[in-house]
Amino acid sequence: MRDHGGDLDRARAVHGDGDWLDLSTGINRLAYPLPDLPPHAWTALPVAADLAGLERAAARAFGTGGPVVALAGAQAAIQLVPRLAPPGRAAVLAPSYNEHAAALAAQGWTVDHVPDPAAMEGADLAVVVNPNNPDGRCWTPGDLRSLAGRVGRLIVDESFADPHPDLSLAPRLGDLGEGAVILRSFGKFYGLAGLRLGFALCGPQTAALLRRLAGPWAVGGPAIAVGTLALGDEDWKRATTRRLLADTARLSALLDGAAGWPTVGRTALFVTARTGDAAAAQARLARAHIWTRRFPYDPGWLRLGLPGTETEWRRLAAALAG
Repeated sequence: MRDHGGDLDRARAVHGDGDWLDLSTGINRLAYPLPDLPPHAWTALPVAADLAGLERAAARAFGTGGPVVALAGAQAAIQLVPRLAPPGRAAVLAPSYNEHAAALAAQGWTVDHVPDPAAMEGADLAVVVNPNNPDGRCWTPGDLRSLAGRVGRLIVDESFADPHPDLSLAPRLGDLGEGAVILRSFGKFYGLAGLRLGFALCGPQTAALLRRLAGPWAVGGPAIAVGTLALGDEDWKRATTRRLLADTARLSALLDGAAGWPTVGRTALFVTARTGDAAAAQARLARAHIWTRRFPYDPGWLRLGLPGTETEWRRLAAALAG
């Protein structure tokens, strides 16, 4: 199943047009303020020096000393990972983001969905999303370093890790050589998903292969310019992290208190709640033109991203109380 959040077309087809509040994704709704971009960001093909500057900014932001490869979103990296080696047996920690298994299967990999890291031992490739989407499970860098020694290649998707730097394997990546690849999203934490920017952190041989597979101009000029600036803005990052952590606790309390939906798990960008009947819960909120995410593998789980403005918070509270 390659279903995703952000599918407002489906919401509108069922529940009509209107002023929709899209909480079906884990994207920060108070995005990084867009700067005025130089004209060449739009009119010229990206040059190597600008791309290298973006990748240096990403390396500093993520705390890694190894190569960083900029790509058109973490999704672009997910599509390339299955091509890093001949197909074999892959283990994906489940339930999790469904594109990992789908991309691997499309390239001929045999994919096993496993419940915990211990079941991954011996796999040619293992995928862990940390923090996990949608149940918020987390693993320490020590746990992941140990796992890396028991599988052929470890893929750690840290798309939701920006507000949780203590979970990141990036500062320890150099110890793992070519045995691990870390994927990072830009659009989720910075709220600029439309830029299509993400990164792969890896060993030098893997980086060279990813660059060949991605081809020239894998990242556009506007994404390079905005990403370089945003990744270096430590004040914004600290303030945003504090807000997101507080807002996640607020959302969890609101869902439990107003609707009686206890939290299954959460990160700093979403809360997954146990509703009893996710289809009915989603439809209830959709009647107020608030869109959420449910999952085919659990009939009770509903995931909500964070509202942004106080107006959005009040709108959600009213829908839950109604």
